[in-house]
Amino acid sequence: MAWQGLMAEFLQVPAVTRAYTAACVLTTAAVQLELLSPFQLYFNPHLVFRKFQVWRLVTNFLFFGPLGFSFFFNMLFVFRYCRMLEEGSFRGRTADFVFMFLFGGVLMTLLGLLGSLFFLGQALTVMLVYVWSRRNPQVRVNFFGLLTFQAPFLPWALMGFSLLLGNSILVDLLGIAVGHIYYFLEDVFPNQPGGKRLLLTPSFLKLLLDAPQEDPNYLPLPEEEPGPLQQ
Repeated sequence: MAWQGLMAEFLQVPAVTRAYTAACVLTTAAVQLELLSPFQLYFNPHLVFRKFQVWRLVTNFLFFGPLGFSFFFNMLFVFRYCRMLEEGSFRGRTADFVFMFLFGGVLMTLLGLLGSLFFLGQALTVMLVYVWSRRNPQVRVNFFGLLTFQAPFLPWALMGFSLLLGNSILVDLLGIAVGHIYYFLEDVFPNQPGGKRLLLTPSFLKLLLDAPQEDPNYLPLPEEEPGPLQQ
């Protein structure tokens, strides 16, 4: 019964958050069970473009390291802030949300080439946190009961936490940079004099993922109009 209740709760999570979180957990479980090796997942341009191992373009965003504190820490932030974005500013806009993932993933991959970064899941997490924090600047965040501050400081707190753990902050900086580029192009530039939206979600994504909108000029047929039942 507990398992059924957990599954029912999980199925209430928005689709993109549910799919990405599940993919991350399943990938880590496969590595933990030695069904996969991290060497099959990491981003390697030579193997991608010369050996056509194109899955690495995706799998490097799904692996957060072996089961441990770092994995659960990242999963907590992925699930929480991905869900809040999808249920908040992207509510009813699944295609736009997926396009943000695609834009961020492509840009991180290109910039990651410069820094020889092999796994970019943490950078994607920081990007999600950054976009949420800029769209909710008045929200006060409690950081593990230690600090309380306005939401825009959260990405920087995460970077500081990585530094305290002895990790490289290059991945965090990449996530912040890509998150800021997305936020500027999507939220800031279109509202400037002479500005316009440059990030346009492809129509095929909208057809696939978004519910069709009703045509305001549609006139129903007489038999479709509500009225008394005819005997």
